[in-house]
Amino acid sequence: MIRRVVFVARAGKEWQMATNGDRAPRRRVDARSTVERITAAGRTVLGRGDGSLEQIAAEAGVGIATLYRHFPNREAVVRAVLDDLLDTELPPLVAHATDAPEPRQALQEIATHLLDRIIEEKGLVTFVSNFADVAVDVLQRFGRSLTPLLLAAQEQGGIRKDLTPEDIPRFLVMAVAGLAVPGTAPAVRTRYLTLMFDGLNPAHATPLPPLDPGEDDLRTAVDHIARG
Repeated sequence: MIRRVVFVARAGKEWQMATNGDRAPRRRVDARSTVERITAAGRTVLGRGDGSLEQIAAEAGVGIATLYRHFPNREAVVRAVLDDLLDTELPPLVAHATDAPEPRQALQEIATHLLDRIIEEKGLVTFVSNFADVAVDVLQRFGRSLTPLLLAAQEQGGIRKDLTPEDIPRFLVMAVAGLAVPGTAPAVRTRYLTLMFDGLNPAHATPLPPLDPGEDDLRTAVDHIARG
């Protein structure tokens, strides 16, 4: 009798451990689903000009405590939205451009897409206090993703050889500062982005001075754009 009780208790423990093990992956899936819903809700709410975390929670269909469990502040929501934009929209663009016969043209089209996105997601800039830090991180990730295209365009002779991957974020900041202005027509953006890319031509190019690897100038530039 004693042996049977011990066996049942042990079997019950093993069953409980197995049940707990089954629950752990399910909790991770549920948590991931919650994060995805909050991120999508953040993009919607911030995009329409509302920075309220309560509204984001309501849009996601979760309580405010659940939102805070995954996102401690609004900056965390904004970063998640920007990361989601990069992770979902950039890879297909880069993958499509990899086999493009004109890599320089592909780079220009991707930059145009970025400008369109920034204008559409203007609320992200408005409702984050450390936008410069977040934006610089995003632009640097963006620049690293475009490095293979830059090298291909240089190999083909479409872009000057002395342009480096570190130049890409700064070049994009220049484009954003001048062309991502509300009310700027798409045709105007295309016209002047074409002009900017023409400045990357190797023909008759003046050698570039060395680039200071520091990031302070880039953060300052992005901060001014955000304040403007």
